[in-house]
Amino acid sequence: MVRKPAQYTMLPAMEIWFGVLVVVVVVLAGGMAVISRYYRTPQVVHQRDPGSLNINFEEIRFPTSGGKILYGWWIPSEVSDRTLVLVHGWGRNVERVLSFVRELHPAGYNLIAFDARSHGSSDVDGISNMLKFSADIRAAIDEAQRRGADPEGLGVLGLSVGGAGAIHAAAHDRRIRAVITVGAFAHPGDLMRAELQGKGVPLFLASVVCRYVEHSIGARLDVIAPEQQIPGIEAPVLLVHGDHDIVVPVDHGRRLVAAGSANVELLVLPGRGHSDCNDDELFWPRVKACLDHAFSRVAYPQESAMQSVED
Repeated sequence: MVRKPAQYTMLPAMEIWFGVLVVVVVVLAGGMAVISRYYRTPQVVHQRDPGSLNINFEEIRFPTSGGKILYGWWIPSEVSDRTLVLVHGWGRNVERVLSFVRELHPAGYNLIAFDARSHGSSDVDGISNMLKFSADIRAAIDEAQRRGADPEGLGVLGLSVGGAGAIHAAAHDRRIRAVITVGAFAHPGDLMRAELQGKGVPLFLASVVCRYVEHSIGARLDVIAPEQQIPGIEAPVLLVHGDHDIVVPVDHGRRLVAAGSANVELLVLPGRGHSDCNDDELFWPRVKACLDHAFSRVAYPQESAMQSVED
């Protein structure tokens, strides 16, 4: 039998591996292009501040992880030792929470609101993600305590990814005694895949994007997902969701309450979307009742009032 030289038998294998490498590179490049197109946050600076509401405030800057600096507002109350951190959502800035400032400051809360990194006037730190929101929330808690906030009266109110970050932060930081979320997602990967497919991105490429995100943040999405984190929260949690939310469908809220323990409740507001829940007549009474319960200031409403509102 005549044997072929070794180099001839190796060529087909080398060609196959080279082809696989090319495919991997092309797919990764496509994934990065998708991320660059859809997930880079426009860094827009706020145009209004609490002064527009005739509320006194102080502009502040404070450190977060990675050596970055966050911009924010400290809005003190003269009648309360309770403090809330207010957190905007993806691509927004601190101005987004002004309607919450207008309601909560007269109710007697110290407030600290801030631009998450890569948003507003805060430092840029690559592509934003839920874990960075979580770290920034805990940095805001640190800043509130430096300003004399009562450690027994610290809570977080977060919108969208800010709410998801609040869930993650509260699961890892027992200083957070109350959590309110509006339109928080249950799983970032599920939301990303559905969103990208809705924009015409093939499922396999959407899955590649999720894997690339996992690589870039150094964590599995299945592990850090809010529905996996929420069982670890000891504080009272109020999840608010509009049943017409097309950004984060209400099913995410139902998944979160199903994954949580007895301290988690869900308020579903009929006819509301992703950004207008705080305009509903049911919203503020339930939010304030949850906060009062968390800070042990008044008795909590009757059990029947704690059930999900779904019409």
